[in-house]
Amino acid sequence: MAQPRVYDVVKRGLDIVAATAGLILLAPVIAGTALAVRTKLGAPVLFRQARAGRDGRTFTLLKFRSMLDDRDAQGRLLEDEDRLTPFGSALRSSSLDELPSLWNVLRGDMSVVGPRPLLVHYLDGYTPRQARRHEVRPGITGLAQVSGRNSLEWDEIFELDVEYVDHRSAGLDLRILGRTIATVLKRDGISAEGHATREAFREEPTA
Repeated sequence: MAQPRVYDVVKRGLDIVAATAGLILLAPVIAGTALAVRTKLGAPVLFRQARAGRDGRTFTLLKFRSMLDDRDAQGRLLEDEDRLTPFGSALRSSSLDELPSLWNVLRGDMSVVGPRPLLVHYLDGYTPRQARRHEVRPGITGLAQVSGRNSLEWDEIFELDVEYVDHRSAGLDLRILGRTIATVLKRDGISAEGHATREAFREEPTA
């Protein structure tokens, strides 16, 4: 395996500073959001899910829960459209649901900027080029998120992920952070057409 770029080492230090500062400065917002989730959606407040990180290693992603836990008669979760409430939709569009992921950044699971962490069972479906997205830590925001978010096709997302891997730098990260603020304020690309979020890249395995 190739040695990491010098910037990757520097970036880890910046991530620690940014995540620590964010958790401290945004503590009132995090607490208020947690209380709102508990009131509107009930327990648990946090959504935990296994995701694929750097080099495909599995970690537990933390987010504020934005959907109900409603299930059908067979105990299967209903479709996202049936579980996403107006409150949950507002939480997602404001990106407040992402705040607990700062803890993932502090732990080293994630970076502030990088390809979004996806489901573990997607790993087997990537082409060798698409799998290069795992050469870096996944991010809370990334190039794909500021270039269309969930309105993009999967192939477009993966190309942007690889573009980020190949051209990552302090300057690119700063531009992505600036565009992230604009994207959140405009609430662009929150969902794909016809979906509450976006269609799955690969369906959940049944066995």
